[in-house]
Amino acid sequence: MSEPYTPPKVWAWDSESGGRFAKINRPVAGATHEKELPIGKHPLQLYSLGTPNGVKVTVLLEELLELGISEAEYDAWLINISDGGQFGSGFVGINPNSKIPALADHSGETTVRVFESGAIMLYLAEKFNHFIPAIGSPIRAECLSWLFWNIGSVPFLGGGFGHFYAYAPDKLEYPINRYAMEVKRQLDVLDQRLADNQYLCGDEYTIADMANVAWYGALVSGVLYEAGDFLDVTTYTNVIRWAKEIQKRPAMKRGQRVNRVWGAEEKQLAERHDASDFESTPTT
Repeated sequence: MSEPYTPPKVWAWDSESGGRFAKINRPVAGATHEKELPIGKHPLQLYSLGTPNGVKVTVLLEELLELGISEAEYDAWLINISDGGQFGSGFVGINPNSKIPALADHSGETTVRVFESGAIMLYLAEKFNHFIPAIGSPIRAECLSWLFWNIGSVPFLGGGFGHFYAYAPDKLEYPINRYAMEVKRQLDVLDQRLADNQYLCGDEYTIADMANVAWYGALVSGVLYEAGDFLDVTTYTNVIRWAKEIQKRPAMKRGQRVNRVWGAEEKQLAERHDASDFESTPTT
């Protein structure tokens, strides 16, 4: 068991602390090295990784393409955060916060940069006028509420739980219990909402569902990390029903594979530049 930690008077960065993910974060912003980003053949250029925050965007793009919207074609370039790809000058130029995903839209006279997963989803949904209710609609307010509910807490809580439960160098009771409690509370929030609604906004499938299923849908399905027994996720029957229904969608299956470089080979697709890229390793 680790010795009790006494915080110093002034915190100092220990670059070796953090275990498996020690090199992913640092206490200062900006680029660490010069590296231009590649640009493919489509106006929409996504720079990402197949984590839940990245999956949110690729699922939305694949859903738009499923509707036959050819303008939503995109190139998805892999950003390897373990190797510090998020600190390259080109990526920092799009996202000064150095977190995936980041999007560059070259369809207009001026390139538009969009960073943060929720902002990218809202930008694309409004650009193509799909998967978001009309302005002024009460359902739109519901959609944005659930979207920002996700952005404001789910990645922090879900990611925080995953870090201390699965990845931290030492298993510490307090942070694991703290995050487990909050994750279970949020699962209960979802479960109660979905008890009387097919989707988070009633009968309409929206970006709010895509954003949340990427995190909590993956968690209850055992895709995110194996903590289902610990969190007793089988009790959230409405969340499980909702997640299974969405995960059957062809666009969801494709989107979950993009920029994924771990797990079963048939579930991986390091980069996506054309719809035919999915044909090399069919989804099962």
